Amino acid sequence: MRIGIVTDSTCDIPAHIAEQHKIEVVPSILIVDGQEYADGEGITREDFYTRLPSLKTPPTTAASSIGDFSARYDSLLTRGCDHIISIHAASPLTTIINSARQAAQDYPDKITVIDSLSLSLGLGFQVLAAVEAAEDGLDAALAAVESTRNRLHVIAALDTMDYLRRSGRVPAAVTFFGGILSIKPIVELVDGSLKPVGAVRTTKQSNQRVLNMLLEHGKMERLALMHTNAEDRAREVLNGLMRQSSQSVPRDILMVNVTTVIGTHVGPNGLGFAAVRT
Repeated sequence: MRIGIVTDSTCDIPAHIAEQHKIEVVPSILIVDGQEYADGEGITREDFYTRLPSLKTPPTTAASSIGDFSARYDSLLTRGCDHIISIHAASPLTTIINSARQAAQDYPDKITVIDSLSLSLGLGFQVLAAVEAAEDGLDAALAAVESTRNRLHVIAALDTMDYLRRSGRVPAAVTFFGGILSIKPIVELVDGSLKPVGAVRTTKQSNQRVLNMLLEHGKMERLALMHTNAEDRAREVLNGLMRQSSQSVPRDILMVNVTTVIGTHVGPNGLGFAAVRT
């Protein structure tokens, strides 16, 4: 059975890896000063995060259309795929998966749409698990996705809660935690929802807390360090992990400047990781 893999641009899988594995990535929409950009086109991540604090009108985001997904499904099936696995960003945080599900209705028994309940490489690692298991058939690929999701740990250390509060996508208790006290919150993405797990006063303390979480994590099958234009922070944590970890770390650790469609809602200078336990 030939299986096609579709996801959306919030997966943060580097372009060369997506191309290598023939993963179809449907771009979400970024809207800046009234102008729409397909995620990854027309504005670089670096430029976006540099401009973000000074934008007078907050940028917004939108899900891909049903037609965008239909076009990808049509293409894969026309090229000989017997089945498509379509894996997408957490439904509690975005409507992307709704477009995918509606498009899939036109292809009965040909498409399995999966809610990753995650974002960035938390989603991306599930996609890669599906790709790697697809040669063994549909059931094996679906089992690999579920196994990865069950062993996933996604943490974000934010520089500010202002952007999340503005988005309206987090519980009031979390925004209070991060905003009123003027501290730097650390949150975990659990089953598609953000949960507060700590808070610190400084960026240095935040980096150390993230490093400690990684050092306590145990052996990892996959690891990605994600940041929003804060590569220095990410490299500091990675260097600390390589120096201090008593466990073997994954050979191919990804470091990703998070897509603008996510960064719109978390703001610049953020740091996080996605790890899959062995």
